[in-house]
Amino acid sequence: MKELQYDAVVIGGGAAGMAAALELDTDGFSCAIIEREDHLGGILMQCIHNGFGLHEFKEELTGPEFAERFIERVIKSKIAVYLNTTVINFSALNTSSSLRTPVNSPQSTVTNPFKELNCISPNGAMKIKCGALLLAMGCRERNRGNIRIPGSRPAGIFTAGLAQRLVNIEGYIPGKEAVVIGSGDIGLIMARRMSWIGCKVKAVVEIMPYPAGLTRNIVQCLRDFDIPLYLSMQTTGIFGSDRVEGIEVTPMENGVLAHGQSFRIDCDTVLLSVGLVPENELSQAAGVKLNTVTNGPDVDSFLMTNVDGVFACGNVLHVHDLVDWVCEESRRAGNYAARWLKGERPDLQIRAKAGSNVRYVNPTCIAPDRENHIYMRSMIVKSDAVLEVKLDNKVIRSKKERHIQPSEMINFKLCPKDFKDLEINSDSILEFNIR
Repeated sequence: MKELQYDAVVIGGGAAGMAAALELDTDGFSCAIIEREDHLGGILMQCIHNGFGLHEFKEELTGPEFAERFIERVIKSKIAVYLNTTVINFSALNTSSSLRTPVNSPQSTVTNPFKELNCISPNGAMKIKCGALLLAMGCRERNRGNIRIPGSRPAGIFTAGLAQRLVNIEGYIPGKEAVVIGSGDIGLIMARRMSWIGCKVKAVVEIMPYPAGLTRNIVQCLRDFDIPLYLSMQTTGIFGSDRVEGIEVTPMENGVLAHGQSFRIDCDTVLLSVGLVPENELSQAAGVKLNTVTNGPDVDSFLMTNVDGVFACGNVLHVHDLVDWVCEESRRAGNYAARWLKGERPDLQIRAKAGSNVRYVNPTCIAPDRENHIYMRSMIVKSDAVLEVKLDNKVIRSKKERHIQPSEMINFKLCPKDFKDLEINSDSILEFNIR
């Protein structure tokens, strides 16, 4: 078996993995990216629509254009890239090794426990050891089995991402008359894409009373194409023997199905856009603690999991709205991993928790002595809202938000000045509320 060793290894070659690896490379550490596909770029390579990069590059790009910017930098760097390579498992070893010192930095006496990865590639099995491991595996789509739509099991049912690949990469048209179940961003984008290729999109059906996608996608993908959006509606059946023939839709009234008002929409294709799930089976098997709300790892202020030296970033940590935010977070994860390899550890961390009308807060630990980038999601739709931060039940910061909704992530920063002259200890709790 081939054995390799690097200061750091990144699992996943999408935007998150490349951004994190480039940060480690800039800090002078040897780094490898392990990617199971035959190319870097991840899901971006099939997202041929524009709208990417407005924050990251200050211009509007397609998904492949956005990915190419990072791929070019990776190629020019010293980062080792292993394509068509799958990580079977990883574990933290009891043995330690002196830190490999980065270029132009003072000699360090810090030792870090090895992480060991077992991989399969076209050239056979590989064993890779590293000091720091970054999880950047992204997420996958929920399917019909996850939401348990009753009915027959005909052909013509796709996840929106699969349909996107069929149309944009493989050149196939999935059907002629489609209904999209769920109003997630990829479903909205595919409603528009299917219209462009000549398919009649009859409706987008959403169980919640508000859309799950970004407002701009509601406007550009549905309203601009006169595609109906049915809110507070549940898909209660799929009809058809060999091929989909239609679906049954039932209104929700105060959380209860109004069966007497059910109606049918005829179609030959159903696209599911019913949420994303972080790819964390590998992490869980290695003992990484998962957050019960996000289904991603529970991380501290260094974006480090409960397993020493294992970090997480991007959609494997929590599902983002924009790839720009993925890159921002992943660069910080790479920087934190480099600092950890150099021997830096957080001095004091306090627990952050979701309060009133907040679904989750990430990361779940805050370091009062440095700048913290915090991501959260609202549980309500509200205009002129106020985000309130409490330390041990005392309000220390508030911020007005013009409009909030569950589909749009809230970015927030806390700096050392926010904690100035406050009594803080390891038992302190930071609570985030929306009112």
